Amino acid sequence: MNTTIFYFTGTGNCLKVARDLANELGQAEAVSIARAINSKAAVNADCIGIVYPVYMFGMPLIVKRFIDTLVADKNKYIFSVATYGGTAAGSLIQTAKALKAVGMELALGYGIRMPGNYTPLYEAIPAEQQEGMFEKEKEKIKVIAEAVRQRKKGLIEKGPLLFNLIFSGILYRLMSPKIPAMDKGFWANEKCTSCAICAKVCPVNNITMIDGKPVWLHKCEQCLACLHWCPEQAIQYGKNTTGRKRYRHPQAKLEDMFAAR
Repeated sequence: MNTTIFYFTGTGNCLKVARDLANELGQAEAVSIARAINSKAAVNADCIGIVYPVYMFGMPLIVKRFIDTLVADKNKYIFSVATYGGTAAGSLIQTAKALKAVGMELALGYGIRMPGNYTPLYEAIPAEQQEGMFEKEKEKIKVIAEAVRQRKKGLIEKGPLLFNLIFSGILYRLMSPKIPAMDKGFWANEKCTSCAICAKVCPVNNITMIDGKPVWLHKCEQCLACLHWCPEQAIQYGKNTTGRKRYRHPQAKLEDMFAAR
């Protein structure tokens, strides 16, 4: 079964999950959503995977846009994996509804807990805790891959009903439209060397350099790639990120982020 796994990533978690799934399934490739969304080419693979991180208890906006423009046979077998630091909540239900709106079906939806990266609220967890999550990710990948190979249907992992209704429903609907302009909170301190890595890793080309400093263009996805990949930790968000430990998946490389745009 030929498989294309589309992923969106800011710090490498979903890149790693997509690659691990591709390796476990065989005859599969991992493709960046940020690149694929601009091509609008038809997906010819027998099986489609969609891998993304949970933002505000739901799908990143770019993933919803990608699904809205997905060109594929309506009968394709489709599965999704949502990575999360706290909970997948109702994000995979959102994915199922988005696919249904374009005439497609989500056969399976799984959540995988990975190290969180929302530095405005917390710093990166210790490396030994990260390793524990990575080991569990490997185990979950095998479970998912086997279910996909068997073309199972019907399982969509989710949180408690009331929690999903409040957070993935009401809160997400209220807050997600504000995400593009939330980049107003970013700023670069005196450590900035004008290397422009922040602009080069942004998956939606939301950063330009003016007079050697980054300027955000208000089409943000809140992936925080700019903050986490800055080699000098010069990029901050609001008042609380200075001095907080950053996070990048240890097997994700800067070249991977450049290639994913």
